[in-house]
Amino acid sequence: MQTIMLKAKLHRARVTHSELDYEGSCAIDGKILDFSGIREYEQIHIYNVNNGERFTTYAIRAQDGSGIFSINGAAARLACPGDLIIVAAYVSLDEKELKNYQPTLVYFDGNNHISHSSHAIPVQAA
Repeated sequence: MQTIMLKAKLHRARVTHSELDYEGSCAIDGKILDFSGIREYEQIHIYNVNNGERFTTYAIRAQDGSGIFSINGAAARLACPGDLIIVAAYVSLDEKELKNYQPTLVYFDGNNHISHSSHAIPVQAA
């Protein structure tokens, strides 16, 4: 049996560009892709914190160190520069792989610089 698990999360990144006429996808700073383990052309889900839109696309590499998070193609109608987004990638794992599995969680400051990372989400308290 396979279980779909969170592979990587880019938490509260700020959209820098929204390019309707670009071919499509989401361009992400290459250093951020490398750090998170998200591969170029990998399917990603984007959750817009500002307007609640949720959509699926794929990652492409933007210039290393640029801080770019560009929403391209038709999805450009779902996110504007300045919007906060969560980018999630998922992986399918078998029972053996689940035993020691931990996702990569990456958190950002207001300028798309990595503020910290983790492998676990804190327990939500009442």
